[in-house]
Amino acid sequence: MDEALVRQMIDEVRTGALSADDAVRRLRRLPFADLGFARVDHHRRLRQGLAEVVYGPGKTPEQGAAIVGELLKQPDGPVLLTRASGEQAAAALALNPGGERYGATVVWRPAPPRPERVVLASAGTADLPVAEECGVVLAAHGVVPQRLNDVGVAGLHRILQEVDSLAEADAVVVIAGMEGALASVVGGLTAAPVVAVPTSAGYGSSLEGVTPLLAMLSSCAAGVTVVGVDNGFGAAFAVLRLFKTRDRATGPDDV
Repeated sequence: MDEALVRQMIDEVRTGALSADDAVRRLRRLPFADLGFARVDHHRRLRQGLAEVVYGPGKTPEQGAAIVGELLKQPDGPVLLTRASGEQAAAALALNPGGERYGATVVWRPAPPRPERVVLASAGTADLPVAEECGVVLAAHGVVPQRLNDVGVAGLHRILQEVDSLAEADAVVVIAGMEGALASVVGGLTAAPVVAVPTSAGYGSSLEGVTPLLAMLSSCAAGVTVVGVDNGFGAAFAVLRLFKTRDRATGPDDV
């Protein structure tokens, strides 16, 4: 439930379209619903503009499915299950029909399209699983990114060919392993916010993502934002938070 829905509910009670008892029943689920093994945060979308997302690892298939079902009790907005195993995804979809699986991410009730232009640039094919997670999370919230795959600095001409796309973007997500240099290159080519995601792909001393992480944090391109290793989800939410802040400044549109 977000601010617009709360206002709508108040208006409906005032006009008689919604009874006070029905309004109370809806509000009982705020700020959270206690399932015993989880306290599902229904208030998060009202606080942050973005709803709670279900992280699969560590949960039984039944627990994941139940949390998804609880989130779907809210009247609208996307619901996501991320990093899901095949068994977790199957259980969640069986209990909650209507979702779509995209790799390890399952999406229910995707948001309508938004106008922002996001470029999602991945350095190499080995970085694609992280890019896929980021792209699915963005698309679930109405932002379908332009994908630039395999544009790493070992062939610098590949990203230079996309300078116009970078210049026109409202935000850019850069996903790179190895030494993580693509984030600095892109950060020097666009005025848009750049969110960099180091990945665990790499030879030798890439140290499972530590080397690109430190390189991105030390970028000479000012203002590059860095999330954790392999955290495509976190990069997507960083971009969505940027857009949500702009929404508050310009109008009431929801992410």
